[in-house]
Amino acid sequence: MASTRSTAAAAAVPEVALPSGNARPMPAIGLGTAAIFLPHEATRDAVLAAIELGFRHFDTAYLYRTEKPLGEAVAEAVRRGLIGSREEVFVTSKLWCTQCHPDLVVPSLRETLQNLQMEYVDLYLIHQPICQKPGPPVFPAKREDARPFDFKGVWRAMEECQRLGLARAIGVSNFTAKHLDRTLPFATITPAVNQVEVNPVCHQEKLRRYCAERGIHVVAFSPLGGQDWTGKGNAVLESEVLAEIAKARGKSVAQVSLRWVYEQGVSLVVKTYNKERLKQNLEIFDWELTDEDRLKISQIPQKKLEGGAFMFAPEGEFTSVDISEINFADE
Repeated sequence: MASTRSTAAAAAVPEVALPSGNARPMPAIGLGTAAIFLPHEATRDAVLAAIELGFRHFDTAYLYRTEKPLGEAVAEAVRRGLIGSREEVFVTSKLWCTQCHPDLVVPSLRETLQNLQMEYVDLYLIHQPICQKPGPPVFPAKREDARPFDFKGVWRAMEECQRLGLARAIGVSNFTAKHLDRTLPFATITPAVNQVEVNPVCHQEKLRRYCAERGIHVVAFSPLGGQDWTGKGNAVLESEVLAEIAKARGKSVAQVSLRWVYEQGVSLVVKTYNKERLKQNLEIFDWELTDEDRLKISQIPQKKLEGGAFMFAPEGEFTSVDISEINFADE
């Protein structure tokens, strides 16, 4: 029965055909696994619960250290009959900054596939338009470890990943229009996806329009506002405007936010390991916001994006790159 319920729930999730590559259609909502500080069992159990509820899209990254438990969970789901095969899930992983060197891209994806125990990923993304000295991920990194980003060399190596069949589609994450302008002129394969923050306090209208005009599908991370690293609170979940809409619609604030993102034509990756919230996050496709709701959300004050400077320690000097290459703001 679990397999039948799971399959029916998965079928209710809309899918998007990616504009480049040969990946299976991407389910419009995915489970994020940015759980660096949690034990592997937490990710494995959450992915299994998500598959049982109907999730078929899973987002990981080399940085997150969740590739292994994600792969274990998918294999276990096949064994249990929750899914028929690995082909029924859409898996995204990402190349970290320390791996953003042309000669390291293909070996890094092979390492990711070994972690996942899979023959391919559906989508492989450049995690950040930032290059650091090769080695294990360090957070925050030393400023002197920043390196110039070889957009042409790294993207050509990403294209090789797709040609080799190791990735069914390739794309980018956290790229602004300026970064894409430095990538597209020599791309023989257009990035299928740009994964960036999109939510009611971070509309990214200009960037979304830029991507749409160039055939790049936008996927949202932090559709609920992201983790509160600064201690300033969560402007999405604490929004009075969204709370008012949620009360009127009989939904949660999270559901209103996720629905708004989906209505922008944006797919989304949302992280929760709570089973009840996993279920609620899937319940956004059978209702719509009203025009009045959309107008109210359009008037919510927007936050300013800070770029990649937060990834580096405040002390030290950028000796190999200009600080503007690191401290890129939203455009």
